[in-house]
Amino acid sequence: MKFHGVLFFPVTPFTADGSLDEERLAQHIESGVAAGAGGVFVACGTGEFHALTADEIERATRVAVTTTAGRVPVLAAAGGPPPVARDHAARVERAGADGILLLPPYLVSAPQQGLVRYVEEVTAASELPVIFYQRGTARLTARTAAEIAALPKVAGLKDGVGDIERMHRVVRAVRAVPGTEGFQFFNGLPTAEMTAPAYRGIGVELYSSAVFAFAPEIALAFHRALGEGDEGLVGTLLDEFYGPLVALRDEVPGYAVSLIKAGVTLRGLDVGGVRAPLVDPAPEHVARLAKLVGHGLEVVGA
Repeated sequence: MKFHGVLFFPVTPFTADGSLDEERLAQHIESGVAAGAGGVFVACGTGEFHALTADEIERATRVAVTTTAGRVPVLAAAGGPPPVARDHAARVERAGADGILLLPPYLVSAPQQGLVRYVEEVTAASELPVIFYQRGTARLTARTAAEIAALPKVAGLKDGVGDIERMHRVVRAVRAVPGTEGFQFFNGLPTAEMTAPAYRGIGVELYSSAVFAFAPEIALAFHRALGEGDEGLVGTLLDEFYGPLVALRDEVPGYAVSLIKAGVTLRGLDVGGVRAPLVDPAPEHVARLAKLVGHGLEVVGA
C-alpha cells in the first residue's frame, strides 16, 4: 500500500435530520478521486470520526470502497478505547477498506510500552495494514516509533504533533530498522501545506490536505509547485491563501473541521453542518472563507 500525491480526507455529509448522507458522501468522494486524489481517508479527523457511531464508520467506509472502485487506496479510522478500536478495525475490514488510520486512545496518558501494547491489540483485530497517528496523548519516542514500525501490520506513521526535531529523530530511528524500507511517513498537521516544506527537509513528503476537500485546484497546484521547486508559487500560496486560512481557522476551536465542511458547501455540494461539540462557522467567517477561496483560485489560474 504505497501513496503518492495529495491525500484526500473527505468530510462526512449529514442530512437535514442529522443522519449520515451516503449519497452525498459518494458524490464528494467521486469528485475528489476524479480530481486526482492519491488516496481516500474516510471517517477520519476531517470526517468527524469523534462524532460518528461505529455503524456510521462502517457504512461510510463501504461507500468509499464502492465509489473508488479500486482506483486509489481507501483507509478508514479506528481509535479510542481498545475494545472500541478493535471493533472499528474489524468493521472497516469487513467494509472492504485497504487499511486503517489508527487514532490514539483518549483522556489517558500512557507510558511508551502502553502505546506499543495498544497498537499490538488493535492490529490483532484485522489483517489490514495500519498507519499510526501520533497526536494528542500518543507521542512516541524515537525508540518506541522504531518498535511500532517493526510490528508486522504497521505500514506508516502520521505526525500530528509538529515537533520537527523529534520527528526527525523518529524518521532516522525507523529507517535504521531492517525491513522498514517501505514504511511511510505522513505530515498530519492541520492545514499541512503550511509545514510541508519543513517536513520534506526531514524526509516526510506525504501529507494530508484538508484544502483538497473543497479546493482541489489549489491543493494540487501547491503540491506540484512544491515538488517542482517552484518557490515563487509556493510562497505566494502560503502568504496569500494558506496563511490567512490558518489565521481564520485559529479564531474558533474546531474550525479545522467545520471550515472545511463549509468550504465544500460553498463549492456546490451541500454537506450539512457539523455535529457537537463542534459548531458551524459564523456567516462572516464563511464570507471570509469564500473570498480566500476565490483569491486562491485566481492565483493558480483555476
